[in-house]
Formats: sequence, C-alpha cells, structure tokens
Amino acid sequence: MVRDLVEGVLFYRDGDKTFFEPNDFPWVSKIEAEWKAVRAELDVLMAHREEIPNFQDFSKAQKALTQGDEWKTFFLYSFGHKLKENCVRCPETDRIVNLIPGMKTAMFSILSPRKHIPPHRGPYKGVLRYHLGLIIPEPPGSSRIRVGTDFRSWQEGKSMIFDDSNEHEAWNENDSYRVVLFVDFVRPTIFPLSAVNRAIIWARGQYPL
Repeated sequence: MVRDLVEGVLFYRDGDKTFFEPNDFPWVSKIEAEWKAVRAELDVLMAHREEIPNFQDFSKAQKALTQGDEWKTFFLYSFGHKLKENCVRCPETDRIVNLIPGMKTAMFSILSPRKHIPPHRGPYKGVLRYHLGLIIPEPPGSSRIRVGTDFRSWQEGKSMIFDDSNEHEAWNENDSYRVVLFVDFVRPTIFPLSAVNRAIIWARGQYPL
C-alpha cells in the first residue's frame, strides 16, 4: 500500500514500536506537574456527566466501536480546530495541553464501568497518542490498554504515549469511571520528513469527522 510505503519512509527509525518512554519527551514533566489542575476542571464536568456527548455523537465514525453512553468525550481541540466554548469551561486544561508541541486533538475520554473498547487502529502513524491518567479506579490493572502485543495500565498523574496505528483495545473492568486526558500530537521526525508529515496531517484535518 502507498500509505505503508510513506509511513515506512517517514518513521523508519521507530519501526513497529508500540509504546514510547514518556521521559523521552521533555514536555511530559510539565504536564504531570500540573495534573491536579486538570483533574479539578474534570471534577466539575463529571458532576454533570450526563450532559457530556457520547463519542459516537461527536464522531459518527466511532459507531463501529461504541454505542450507548458508555464512552463519553469532552473535546477541547479536534484536528487542530479549537472548540472555544469547551476551552472557556476548562481554561487551565486548555493552557496545559498547549504546552504539548504539535498538539492536534485534546479531550477528556470517559469510560463507564465495565466498558470494553474493541480492537481497532488509528488511520496514520504521523501522530502519537498521549494519555494522562486523571481518574483511575482500583484495583491496579483493572483499567488497562493493549497496543500490539504490549499491555499497560493507567496511573493517576502519570503519562502514557503510544502509536495508535497499531491495533489496540482498552478495558475498564471495575465499578467506577476511568478518565484520561487524551491528546494526539505530531510525531517528531527529522526535516524534511517532518514537513511532509505535517502536510499529510493538515490534509487529514480538512475532512469532517
């Protein structure tokens, strides 16, 4: 496929890598240092959780992954487009996600108790996915994600970065909500490959969800 060839050239250094070490990204420590400010704004939203849109209501393409109200999403940015009203409601989170170089999409991702997101893939390797644990229920490991053949569990105030173009799925196997700050950002690579990658991401952002 043409896409496979392009991705192989642009990201030849990473190969089929699934998870990335957060410490390799200098901005991660800044985000984690302010995670409680993000959590405070989330807590206000969660008091009216029923008003938060379901993912498939915001993005029709998600109907294959989820139905009902078990996966809710509160978007701040979508493919680089700012949702101004939501950002006004969460000014600290808006400020903090803008510390992430190349941030394109940012939202709160809210999984209901016992929710399973089935296996799926992102469309393009040119972005990496960042999760910051905000509400992570006990016991440890009951809320987890598989990317490729690798598994990780979320922790409150801690970061996770992965390539969502690999097959992945997620579980929330407990009786409480699991919430992460969910961000897609431009995958770092060398110039001039970085310019090609940004052009592809820009073109993708012109299509509606």
